[in-house]
Amino acid sequence: MLDLSNQNNNLRNRPLYEEVADQLRAQIFAHQLPPGSWLDEQKLAKDYGISRTPMREAIKVLAAEGLITMKLRRGAYVTEVNRQDLEQIFTVLSLLEGEAARNAAHQASESDLNELDNLHLRLEKAAADRNLELFFEVNVRFHERILAISGNRWMNGVITDLRKVLKLQRRDSLTRSGRLQQSLNEHREILKALLKRDSIAAEAAMRNHLARGLEASTLN
Repeated sequence: MLDLSNQNNNLRNRPLYEEVADQLRAQIFAHQLPPGSWLDEQKLAKDYGISRTPMREAIKVLAAEGLITMKLRRGAYVTEVNRQDLEQIFTVLSLLEGEAARNAAHQASESDLNELDNLHLRLEKAAADRNLELFFEVNVRFHERILAISGNRWMNGVITDLRKVLKLQRRDSLTRSGRLQQSLNEHREILKALLKRDSIAAEAAMRNHLARGLEASTLN
């Protein structure tokens, strides 16, 4: 049985199914529930020490995010991401994140730019130390900060869900030979354009970054 007792304070302010969705999402990202695995709703509810109703609602939340696929009369399984999925996801991300970078170049305050600069310095250090886990973490924060600066919450919501689906990949493209340094160079170009407030260059640099990310993710 999973212990949710430490979350009692949070549970007073949010439905139980949302907390369960958080726990399931974490298991999926950790590949404790790997892509393609079918979910036994009854067993999961028993493991969590809850009724089937909040478990069913939690599964619906993750299905709406694209992390779980539901089949009529068959149940639900953790979404599998194939090459075509990756190509389609990166196409959409390229358009939306390119737009976000373009907007951020116009809208960023000096404080915003300083924060992005500091995040990039942390990326540089993580790359120099070959700390892939830290590099990935700071990379996510760098992209999230650009999205926040762009200020379009509807677009950002779509991007956030698509990036969750990308976490289902079994292999991290950053582990491929040369990809870490290449990714770092691409971030340098994005930051340089943003610091110059060059919206066209910022959009182009972001779209190039995502195109290279797709190439690394789909290499056999």
